[in-house]
Order: sequence, then C-alpha cells, then structure tokens
Amino acid sequence: MTTSTHETRPADLEAALHAAQAYRARARTALLDLVGRDGSADAALLDTHQFAAHGFAWLASVVAALEALVAWDRRRADAPPRRERDRLIAELGAADLLLQLGTGIAMSQAETARPADLGLAAEAAAMLATPAAAALVARATPAARERLAALLDETLLEPEFGDDETDRMAAAIRRFARARIQPFGQRWHREDMLIPIEVIAGLAELGVFGLTIPEAFGGLGLGKVAMCAVTEELSAAFLGAGSLGTRSEIAGELIRSAGTPGQRARYLARIADGSCLPTAVFTEPDIGSDLANLRTRAVRDGDVYRLTGAKTWITHAARADLMTVLARTGRPEDGHRGLSMFLVEKPRGTDADAFPLPGLTGTEIRVLGYRGMKEYELAFDALPVPATALLGEIEGQGFKQLMATFESARIQTAARAVGVARAALAEAMAYARARRQFGRPISAFPRVAHKLAAIAIETTIARELALDAARAKDGDRRCDIEAGMAKLYAARVAWSAADNAVQIHGGNGYAEEYPVSRLLVDARILNIFEGAAEIQAQVIARGLLARRN
Repeated sequence: MTTSTHETRPADLEAALHAAQAYRARARTALLDLVGRDGSADAALLDTHQFAAHGFAWLASVVAALEALVAWDRRRADAPPRRERDRLIAELGAADLLLQLGTGIAMSQAETARPADLGLAAEAAAMLATPAAAALVARATPAARERLAALLDETLLEPEFGDDETDRMAAAIRRFARARIQPFGQRWHREDMLIPIEVIAGLAELGVFGLTIPEAFGGLGLGKVAMCAVTEELSAAFLGAGSLGTRSEIAGELIRSAGTPGQRARYLARIADGSCLPTAVFTEPDIGSDLANLRTRAVRDGDVYRLTGAKTWITHAARADLMTVLARTGRPEDGHRGLSMFLVEKPRGTDADAFPLPGLTGTEIRVLGYRGMKEYELAFDALPVPATALLGEIEGQGFKQLMATFESARIQTAARAVGVARAALAEAMAYARARRQFGRPISAFPRVAHKLAAIAIETTIARELALDAARAKDGDRRCDIEAGMAKLYAARVAWSAADNAVQIHGGNGYAEEYPVSRLLVDARILNIFEGAAEIQAQVIARGLLARRN
C-alpha cells in the first residue's frame, strides 16, 4: 500500500528535524571533548580551537533555523488552504539546511565549517542518509526550485506575523513606508541625507518609538514580535528607517528596567512620543566588543560627573536629544565591574552646529551605506553631567544594565536583516520578470529562477528564526543565545539576498540609480554591528557549552 505524497512530506520534515537535533547533540559532545576541562569549557582551549567552536555555533544556528522552519510549516499546514508555494519553501529550505549540516556551512565567503572539523564526518553522512533527510534532499530538484520561483508573488512581500494586532500594526507601517519612505530612500542614500524630520514625526505618530514601552509610560505596550514586524517593514523600505527605533528601544529598555522612578518619569513618555531622540554611546576607538577595557571616564566632582574620553560609530548623534553613555567610574583593573551608564541630555544639533554643547565635539564618519542618520566620532572633554544622570543612581552597574538590552537589540537587528532581504527579493522578482533576453523574461532561465527561490526560502527562514527569539523574549524566557543565532543567521541571509539580487540585475545592479546597489552596501553592515559574526559565534558556542540541557 502506498502513501500519498501530501501525507509523507510533513512526516519527512519532522523525522529529518529529529536527526538534525541528534547530530547537534553529538557535535556539542565532540566540541566539549576538544575544549572541555572538568566538564565545562576552558577559555584558553576555546580560543585555541576557535574555528571548531565557531563552526559548532553555526551548526547549532542552522539546526535552530530548521526548527523554526518546521514550526512554520506546522502552522501553515493547520491553516488551509495550504499553498503549494509554502510546501515548496518548507521542503526546499529543509533540504538546503540539511545539506549545510552534512557537508559544510559557510561562516564567511572564505571559511566553511565542515563536519570533519569536529571529527563528525561519518555522523554527518549518516544523518543525511536517514530516510527522511535523503527523501527531502532527493526532492530538492532544479525543477522544484524553478516551480517555486514561478509561484512567488506579492504575498511574500506582505508577511503575516502571527496575531491580528501585530498584523494590523505591520499593515499600517507598510502603508506609511510605501508612501513616505520607499520612494525617497534611494535619493536619501545617494545624497547622504538625514531622514527628513517630517518622516520621523510621522513614525512617532504611529507609535514606532514607544512600541514596547509600557502604556503606563506613554507607549503602546506591545511585545518583541510587534517590534520585529515594524522593524522589518521599515527596513524593507530603507534600512536607516528600520534602525530609527533601535536607539529608542535600547534607551527605553535601559530606563524601564534600571532607571529610578524619576528617570522613568522624565524620559520614557518623551521617548515614546518621539520628542526625545536617543543615541547609544558605547563603542570606543580600538575598543569594539572588549567593553571591559573601555577607557572613557566619569569622575565625580560634587553634584556632577565629568565625562572625558572618545567614542566612535555613534549613530544619529548630532540629531539626538539624549545620549546613553557607558563610562568608567571605577579603576581600570575593575574591568566591566567598574562601568556605569549615564543619561546625558544634549541640545539637538543643526546643519550649522552639529554639537552645540560645551565639552562635546563630533566628527562625521563617511560610510558606504546604512545612511539616513549618519555616524560620528565623539569627544568628551570634562563634560559636566548631573549626578542624577547616573542610570539607577548606582555606580558599577553599567555593563550589567547594557547586557540586559542585548537580547532585544539582536532580535531587532535580525528583523532589520530580514527587511533588507525582503527588499532584495522584491527588486529581484520585479526586475527578473520585466527584463527580457533572447525572447523571454530572465526569470525563465533556471539559474535566475534558482536565485529567486533561494532568496525567498532564506528570507522566510530568517524571519521565523527572529520571531522565535522574539516569542521567547515576550514569554520572559532567557533568549540570549536564540537572539544571537537569529542575528548571526539573518545577517548572512541579507548579504546573500542582496548579492543575488545584484547578480540578477547584471550590470544595472552595479549602477547607483538601482536600489539593489544600496541594498548590497546596507546588507554588509548587518554582519558587523550589534556583535560582529565572529564575536557572536564565540558567545553562542560558549553559551551552548554552558547549558546543561
């Protein structure tokens, strides 16, 4: 007796997922054998075997992506009519992820983590040989990819996020973005303009800056899933617009979770209504992720602290009204325990005077992409800050306070990456179907069709991985590793999607007049900020080895 294809496919996905999860468990054991001492990871050995450790982090992220994809497939299967397109995305996506696990995962263009790096070549081959995995890989034919490319439509560019309230919010933002942002983004980029203040005011009216701030403090009180939806919609129109809310999200979370009642009352409602634009002032020259060695000092002088030092890669600094500044109040040897966070108010800069605050100067950093807010180097010269500006009014808590925001920041960065990838899909689909060569649209050529299918599949997976992390955060579950995986994976997807979209455009993709040229340079930053891929992989590997389950 034969079983219908429709019935066997979901079973194949579930069984293949179980095989991948078992392979991940064996990989963890293999890495712990390399870097472990007395049952836990040794820092020195982790550095010595960094390539293997980072390969494991990527392996675990790919399994997490497969888990997110299978969960998505379950939800779609329960909401008939189940479309052929969705089934193809699930099957082809699962096959691609399984092949990465079994043969090698690209950590960068020049680095591939292979099963042999963890001594798991035989185990990887056995995983791919399981009936479910083998069936999925066998069905991932060129013809199936071409069929998926033919089925791609506008609904992929208007995704659903899981609940009516979030979907309504996403739809409102999408309408605004398509009318007020997308038509102008290329000019803002090419002319290196600040996003017009009128656009920021419009976003404020929609609640973008107070999205997750509690209603009691003037916000909308929505969760991180809504944050992902709004961020993706805005980033699909223009990455800078999708990033406008990031600084408000960080400042809002810092003040809500660690601020005094007076600090919450003073700032949260103003951040929520957009009248107070914050910027995050953490990074220093030569001190990227190594915050324990941060040098900017805050010295108590009566009723004020005096800030002295240099900061770099400060986004939207000139226009900001509030700076969240990480500075050292303790001794250098105290490391991260000597850091404190300050809420530093400043006048909003103008074209004539970008930093009208004595004791603060700034210099613009010209960048390839990620425009619309501008980047700056800042210098503090004994800048007086009221003692009441110390977040929580307790010294030495800055690092801990900042770490508490990293989950949200990385989830949001993953959503920004999904937005860029979705924009790449939109541009690639439209161009491939309009551009004709040799008497037919180029979308009819298999290699172009395969690229379109790949962008659609990977964008869907990255979105689901980000939303999974957001749901965990909304459920008050620790999700630092999940957020890091979402950011790591989605950043790679954004770069691959933009690169493929440029390739589909051919020579036109290299022309500044076409948006895909902007998407390529915008996508490149996503693998660097909020934790570079290498740092992210280190954190993921270390965290997974420390977990006991």
